[in-house]
Amino acid sequence: MRIFLIGYMGSGKSHLGWKLSNFLGVQFVDMDNYIEERNCKTIPQIFAEEGEAEFRKKERKALEELSEFTNIVIATGGGAPCFFDNIDLMNEAGKTIYLNIDPKILADRLMKSKTERPLIKGKSKTELVSFIDETLKKRNEFYKQAKFQITEPDISLDELKELIS
Repeated sequence: MRIFLIGYMGSGKSHLGWKLSNFLGVQFVDMDNYIEERNCKTIPQIFAEEGEAEFRKKERKALEELSEFTNIVIATGGGAPCFFDNIDLMNEAGKTIYLNIDPKILADRLMKSKTERPLIKGKSKTELVSFIDETLKKRNEFYKQAKFQITEPDISLDELKELIS
């Protein structure tokens, strides 16, 4: 079993991934944490020092490595499915679940988040909602290729298990 959780930053991939992995009795990996550990740098450091293009290459390498793991739930980075042929790799390697959460909910979560996120740094709430809408217009062509889609942010683990079974 290999499950990839995809969706915008703040959609709850890491939170749900951790809960789902415990529920299913499998390993959980947050891909951003995996990249940070493999590179001995934070994501913001990689962006600042090497740029987004280099980060995306590191992200692809991590995805290739994680696609070899078994009995795992993987929370991907928000942009991971949208570069190279990453969504195809994930769909071939396992089950993909798109956490399709309303942009206003995402903005609320991101405004409250303590995590430093390079792509949204310094944006007001209004700017953030607009940025999320624009970004989702581009990313949805990739996100919507997921095998499963969740629009309910508070889906139960039993419902989720039934959905993907």
